[in-house]
Amino acid sequence: MSSAPNKTTLHPVVAAVTARIAQRSAASRSAHLRRSAAAHEEGPIRRGLACSNLAHGFAAMEGGDKEALRAARAPGVAIVSAYNDMLSAHQPMQEYPAWIKASVREAGGVAQFAGGVPAMCDGVTQGRPGMELSLFSREVIAMSTAIALSHDMFDASLLLGVCDKIVPGLLIGALSFGHLPAILVPAGPMNSGLPNKEKARIRQLYAEGLATREDLLDAEAASYHSAGTCTFYGTANSNQMVVEVMGLHLSGASFVQPNSPLRRALTEEAGRRVVAISRGESYTPISRVLDEKAFVNGVISLLATGGSTNHTLHLVAMAAAAGIQLTWDDFSDLSAVIPLLARVYPNGSADINHFHAAGGIQFLVGTLLDAGLLHEDVHTVAGPGLHRYRQEPVLADGELRWREVPAKSLDEDVLRPANRPFSPDGGLRMVSGNLGRAVTKVSAVAPEHRVVQAPARVFTTQEGFAEAFAAGELERDVVVVIRHQGPQANGMPELHGLTPALGVLMDRGFAVALLTDGRMSGASGKIPAAIQLTPEAAAGGPLARIADGDVIRFDADSGTIDVLVGDQELAGRRLVDGPPDEASWTGTGRELFAALRRSVGPADQGASVFGPLTPEHFGSPVNAFSQRS
Repeated sequence: MSSAPNKTTLHPVVAAVTARIAQRSAASRSAHLRRSAAAHEEGPIRRGLACSNLAHGFAAMEGGDKEALRAARAPGVAIVSAYNDMLSAHQPMQEYPAWIKASVREAGGVAQFAGGVPAMCDGVTQGRPGMELSLFSREVIAMSTAIALSHDMFDASLLLGVCDKIVPGLLIGALSFGHLPAILVPAGPMNSGLPNKEKARIRQLYAEGLATREDLLDAEAASYHSAGTCTFYGTANSNQMVVEVMGLHLSGASFVQPNSPLRRALTEEAGRRVVAISRGESYTPISRVLDEKAFVNGVISLLATGGSTNHTLHLVAMAAAAGIQLTWDDFSDLSAVIPLLARVYPNGSADINHFHAAGGIQFLVGTLLDAGLLHEDVHTVAGPGLHRYRQEPVLADGELRWREVPAKSLDEDVLRPANRPFSPDGGLRMVSGNLGRAVTKVSAVAPEHRVVQAPARVFTTQEGFAEAFAAGELERDVVVVIRHQGPQANGMPELHGLTPALGVLMDRGFAVALLTDGRMSGASGKIPAAIQLTPEAAAGGPLARIADGDVIRFDADSGTIDVLVGDQELAGRRLVDGPPDEASWTGTGRELFAALRRSVGPADQGASVFGPLTPEHFGSPVNAFSQRS
């Protein structure tokens, strides 16, 4: 049983940002809630199916489950899973459906495996053509989730997923069924392997030609070595942090390791709990959980832990699916008052297991609540109030229970209270200037590297950059510009593979920065980088007109990014390169995603193909470059 919350005054900036989100979202949020309320039925929804439809829905079932579905007396629970056995983070989910079906049955419901969704790994596709499908896979996952839930057989859902685009996609799809309760079921991180700092060192040696491929592979295999999520604090673990603080996990479920008795107990409890919240007084649809306060809490947890920049896209897109208009200005204003409380690689040397051992999400929630930096009065899948997430799960005599975490962090080198932060702000900032708007993450960037003014060297591919680095052409102060990496250009791949070479240049004493309309991922590290620049080059943004040698000033402290060229001169320049055309954007399945590439919105709108996109939000890659001769 959770203790009653202390009364704490909410920070005025948190209150003000939440209020303005609610105000600007009033019409769209009301429409979402009306749709959700209209779809809700008290009692199994499948009662409304015609006999032939219903018979199709239980034909393959057996025994009591079949009878319960036929009689339309038990809640139906959909299992939607991203399981596959190639990806370490999702491999543990192979056994989950059987566990869940048993626990749902025990609670009086019937669970059916409703559908699988694709799960791709940015770690495998990094620097490869497949990475150009990565962001678009979020939309495919959302649509796949909608298909799985579309049969009107289900009164609740369990969403099995962990990584990158997978959790946001599952949630966007589930929000189309806002009347259904939903619980996210994670798999947990792998055991700690080779320290992240050592892995980064060997990567950099390899980039310099001072380590062999075998040395590099040994290091990578010692780091990524077993089932479970990668242990650095990238997008996958940021996903877990954010959705738990938003109230969609059972408390403490995020970072319990796979193949442990506690992980199995939490998975089974998710089945029992989703039945409990599927009807009656405990009815808790996902549309009620994911409100304006929940999204603000999610942003705050991201900022307080130095999480993945990818969530400046994903949270915006997820919020839109709930009828909520979240903006980059909201991130920026919250970041100014949210202290950085965690140091987890790439923002420190610890991994996510060390963070969890130090007190983890439960300590973080507690200290932020006590400081008035989170909304306590929210709905969660564990019940009303975020104070429930101050408790951690334990097994006592084989029974799952929750207990309060220690009042103090067990390792202040990794996790600190709000009154003794690593930094007074969250380290995620918005920068703007005559090139547009971009995101920068400074929590891992040393203060002396946060302002760079240097000539540009412009590339349109990662390969072009790698060739110039290998040829020694970048041995100077430089702002590396890599354009035509935005969502309309080539699907906005992550450019994390640039980090070792850029790190080499920085370590040789050069002032180095990166400017791109692509992504850098949760692995963004010590290199100052202005990423996700919008408007992107493919839409005719100013980025498309930068030339080699133009001086660029990037000031992460003051929040500015400018090319020191007169506006008239910049606007008058001809566009000399462009995104891949339709004929060349082929192979590795890319041609199948051309329709998404043509319809995707800008980065600050979540880089989504869903939602109310209007012509003024973004241009067309074809139109933007029609002036080329």
